[in-house]
Amino acid sequence: MALFGTDGVRGLANDVLTAELALDLAVAAAHILADTGAFAGHRPRAIVGQDSRASGEFLEAAVIAGLASAGVDVYRVGVLPTPAVAHLVAESGADLGVMISASHNPMPDNGIKFFAKGGGKLDDALEAAIETRLKEPWKRPTGADVGRVVLDESAAERYIYHLLSSLNTSLSGIKVVVDCANGASSEVAPEVYARAGADVIAISNKPNGLNINENCGSTHLENLIAQVKATGADLGIAHDGDADRCLAVDSKGEVIDGDFIMAILAADWKVSTVVGTVMSNLGFVKAMNELGIKVEKTAVGDRYVLENMLANNHILGGEQSGHIIMRNHANTGDGVLTALQLMQVMAKTGKSLTELALVMQRFPQVLVNVKDVDKSKLDSANKLHEKIDSHEKSLGDSGRILVRASGTEALVRVMVEAQSEEKAKEIASDLAEIVRSELK
Repeated sequence: MALFGTDGVRGLANDVLTAELALDLAVAAAHILADTGAFAGHRPRAIVGQDSRASGEFLEAAVIAGLASAGVDVYRVGVLPTPAVAHLVAESGADLGVMISASHNPMPDNGIKFFAKGGGKLDDALEAAIETRLKEPWKRPTGADVGRVVLDESAAERYIYHLLSSLNTSLSGIKVVVDCANGASSEVAPEVYARAGADVIAISNKPNGLNINENCGSTHLENLIAQVKATGADLGIAHDGDADRCLAVDSKGEVIDGDFIMAILAADWKVSTVVGTVMSNLGFVKAMNELGIKVEKTAVGDRYVLENMLANNHILGGEQSGHIIMRNHANTGDGVLTALQLMQVMAKTGKSLTELALVMQRFPQVLVNVKDVDKSKLDSANKLHEKIDSHEKSLGDSGRILVRASGTEALVRVMVEAQSEEKAKEIASDLAEIVRSELK
């Protein structure tokens, strides 16, 4: 079974993802990059960051030990968002970045994702090569050739400067509630929004190593919605554990997901093309087409969105889940940057988020996560595929169906869009039941 999913290596910390595996992955990554010539002519440097999980402490130590033992100088940046690590790799000219995080997953999980020189994620071929090199015999450097470890105390401030430099309008007059998921954005996000001029109320911004994503953040919007309504805020912003995604709620408590955010930005920026995924809502696609904006779709995963953007020189893309990539400002999804840009459109236009969201009408969408099934059997599930074909014919152009194995969790996702929520629920329930019975 492959170690790498759509967003690095993830698993239950100290069970699937052990200190030994973290060390071996770091060593193998250093060797692979060295073989590609990435370190040619200079002493290699790496940036290592983490989110607020308790397990990140020992995993960080293991990753640093692996890199330093392979002759890589390591700059520790501590608890910072994943996109901060990507930015710092690019800004500093480092050869490698490592982020220790399981993003929106529950606290007991953790993960390791690598960034190449320039801050982009490693491609599939390099990740596969790292797996093949685990535990291989190697000649270890000694003496002055071993890597050194440095605490980079200016990293957070440099990232904040980068975020603020993306704005050309003050956010003064905007009242925002930000849910930091007790994660990596707990200090940075409220600070950035306040410096940008907004009136900021922060919640779930007191991480203790155990409470990341616990009934908070982008996967649990209830507290944020309640706080926006109670405080009369103009909007709410929700980040996940590593702050690479952003969801919003308007002043009425209505959810503004990644499709709405992309639609608002695309309309304001007047782009010709926006890159989405197969999960992008049909309402988003129709709205963009009506504005004369083409939508290109990729597989789920912001890495695939970025690949398309780079190949075709597009500047805006992302996912319904709130991973938004703005290539004129960053080379990876950045939830804090996304929130700043969304609020800037509000400030420039003088429109509320409710008004801006009228740019599209969302088709009712039902998503069922089917757990405890063998997702490797999905492609050969003939009865399921026959049923999908039957439902697709009945929907015609008024809906769509997507059944796929999750790239980050042990489950199969069944997504159905239709003109009525009742119809979407009916079809999703039928398909989910077949998934459970056929993929045992």
